[in-house]
Amino acid sequence: MALFGIITAMELVELTRKFSRLLLILGLVFAVGVAGYMLLGGLGTGQTWSFLDALYMTVITLATVGYGETHPLGAAGRIFTVFLILGGMTVVSYGVITITTLIAEGELQRILRRGRMDNNISKLKEHYIVCGAGELGRHILQELQNTRQPFVLIDKNAETIKKLCLGEILFIEGDAAEDAVLLQAGVEKASGIFCALPEDKDNLFVVLTARELNKSVRIITKCIEDESEQKFIRAGADKTISTNKIGGLRMTSEMLRPAVATFLDFMLRDKKNIRFEDVEVGAGGIAGKTLAETCLHDKTGAMVVAIKSREGEIVYNPQGNTKIEANCVLVALGGVEQIEALRALVKK
Repeated sequence: MALFGIITAMELVELTRKFSRLLLILGLVFAVGVAGYMLLGGLGTGQTWSFLDALYMTVITLATVGYGETHPLGAAGRIFTVFLILGGMTVVSYGVITITTLIAEGELQRILRRGRMDNNISKLKEHYIVCGAGELGRHILQELQNTRQPFVLIDKNAETIKKLCLGEILFIEGDAAEDAVLLQAGVEKASGIFCALPEDKDNLFVVLTARELNKSVRIITKCIEDESEQKFIRAGADKTISTNKIGGLRMTSEMLRPAVATFLDFMLRDKKNIRFEDVEVGAGGIAGKTLAETCLHDKTGAMVVAIKSREGEIVYNPQGNTKIEANCVLVALGGVEQIEALRALVKK
């Protein structure tokens, strides 16, 4: 499915301009009608038209409801009424055509969807922000969707967003380096930010801005040049990913250990969405028990393949007598439902 609900800033300005022009013309016709009846309505009849009389006569004339005249009209008043009716019919026709066109082209529907989208974004918390809808960003979005993680996409190119075929997603069209855009994406409540823009300098600006707005959010950034890595770290990034380095390691793995590489590929492409996931252990529940005592695999189906302690030490392939400490991190292998069940169990 293609993305729905996209409306660019230019389209929004054009839509606002159309409605503003329609309201302005309608307001001018009413103003001319009221002023005309106050000035010309009583000519030749001796009647004095008040503002309320003129307004009432203008409304029933433009609405063509067929009520009688408020006061008897002279020749000047009747001629003015003829032109007012013609002008009113023109304005009404223009308004009907404008609204019909907006409905037919889907602009109103997109505006409503944009409003719902902004409302949904404002409700997010502990979500992820993806900056950049290029090739790298597309793979990030796909993985977040596969693992059912809440996220918001930011990209300043509407055409790039439209090319994505990832279903209906939450997005913001804008520059991710701007405070207002990141705040709109909920950076203050986000768990992490992916900086996947094409250039290192662009990602660096996003890292600086995001870190200033949220001191605790985890920031992962793409890094092209090796010398940029330390700049990203100093700017506040938690981790840099060198696409060239990862590509080189991947190619080497395919050559030296093809079975392992095939396994990982199959795991990522399998529709069951089997993944290695971090699962943080809470202060209660299983904390203080051994891995065998918790029966985590029997209860959730997820397999604990490593345990990272609070000090950063990692125990690989932990045995049943391995003690689980509070606030440690379990590295688990399982499907989405299994991982969710594991998280719910260990956070108690």
